[in-house]
Amino acid sequence: MAMELHMIEILLVEDNPGDADLARESLVTCKIKNNLHVVNDGEKAMRFLRKEPPYSTVPRPDIILLDLNLPRKDGREVLAEIKQDDNLKRIPVVILTSSQADEDILKSYNLHANCYITKPLDFTQFTKVVQSIQDFWLTIVKLPDGHH
Repeated sequence: MAMELHMIEILLVEDNPGDADLARESLVTCKIKNNLHVVNDGEKAMRFLRKEPPYSTVPRPDIILLDLNLPRKDGREVLAEIKQDDNLKRIPVVILTSSQADEDILKSYNLHANCYITKPLDFTQFTKVVQSIQDFWLTIVKLPDGHH
């Protein structure tokens, strides 16, 4: 019997409108109940996560999809800030990047990224990733009470 799932809140930090559209389409087709929020630079991402205006009423994301190469504040800085913040560090972060450099991958994992996906994402690949995020959420992640 399928469990009744709460809506998964997803924050996508992506400055490329094409990639943001791809993510949106994939999330629509893969049957995850989700709300996708998109911001297009690192500073907005941190304001969103800290609920600073104009984001004071946004929900806390269950998962963050983070592009590494962002204007204003890049994804590496955003990731470091998230993981140094006691209120945010438990939110899983999936890095989306066009870099396949081992050094970047290593750096992201050292900063405690939860997983790493290289772009360009094709539709099937992205949908698979989203599906695996869903499986991960449904089967593995049991957050402590009060941390939903």
